[in-house]
Amino acid sequence: QVQLVESGGGPVQAGGSLRLSCAASEDTFSRYHMGWFRQAPGKERESVATITSIGAIAYYADSVKGRFTVSRDNAKNVLYLQMNSLKVEDTAGYYCAASRLISINPKDYQYWGQGTQVTVSS
Repeated sequence: QVQLVESGGGPVQAGGSLRLSCAASEDTFSRYHMGWFRQAPGKERESVATITSIGAIAYYADSVKGRFTVSRDNAKNVLYLQMNSLKVEDTAGYYCAASRLISINPKDYQYWGQGTQVTVSS
């Protein structure tokens, strides 16, 4: 079982940047496709970015294209999300997740982190 721990969230002003990290507990990390999701209060969880097990970018939500960059370091078992030009509407809990499938559907992900809050103020 893969355990995932996110970090790097916090308060930031609009236009600022944050880098989220997701540390995985096992060396099998490299076998999983990974996704970043976010969920704002009262809204459904949505896919932000997906990266394949070997580091190919599979998906960015239209709302974050050109501003967010997903990457991974399989040697360190870490997933990243670089977030630039943050907007108030990016405010949400951000979650990393691992899957055997390349998918943007949260239901296809078997392992989840506890989440890290990102709050963007104007």
